Amino acid sequence: QLVASGGGLVQPGGSRRLSCTASGFTWDDYYMGWFRQAPGKERKFVAAISSSGGGTYYTDSVKGRFTISRDNANNTVYLQMNSLKPEDTAVYYCAADPYGIYYSVYDEYDYWGQGTQVTVSS
Repeated sequence: QLVASGGGLVQPGGSRRLSCTASGFTWDDYYMGWFRQAPGKERKFVAAISSSGGGTYYTDSVKGRFTISRDNANNTVYLQMNSLKPEDTAVYYCAADPYGIYYSVYDEYDYWGQGTQVTVSS
């Protein structure tokens, strides 16, 4: 089970940190990822982090603004979002990937959180 939190309304240029806490699977074996889905659009990859936390991967549109991290002692993954733009508005989903190969691909992920809404607007 994955439980995401931290979404809300934020002004353009602002920051927000999302959290996702896991239970029910072997956390240390999984890459973790964040995806987002805007209204009327498909779910897209945002960021991923290796099981050890030593590797991080981002889609181009968030590089330099978003940071993914994980706390392996507490089975939690974070997404720190800075310099937010209106086009970042979406429902954000955390997910768990047992393979760590095609981490940007939706189908590789076994477990999904319920999603948390982030709205960037003045």
